[in-house]
Amino acid sequence: MFKLGKHYDQEYKEYVSKLVVEEGRIAKQVAYELEIPYSTVLKWIRAYKKKTNNGTSQELYITPGELEKLKKQHEKEMTRILQENEILKKAMHIFTKDRT
Repeated sequence: MFKLGKHYDQEYKEYVSKLVVEEGRIAKQVAYELEIPYSTVLKWIRAYKKKTNNGTSQELYITPGELEKLKKQHEKEMTRILQENEILKKAMHIFTKDRT
């Protein structure tokens, strides 16, 4: 009798591959942490690299490192917008003062 393996959806496979390829994580360590056979992870990585070289990858998810980058970008943009808003409030106050 044979044992059936687990089946993972394509999004999960690409996420795991992205952790290794783009985040620089060690494939063996990722496989161990996620309890996936190392050879399976290597297959996913090869498929992911082939897919990204052909330009067919769609960004449906982000890795923790990418999330941090986005978070920093958004915080920087928010700070700039808040400063701009304060300047506009002060300018509006100056221009709407009663000029008597």
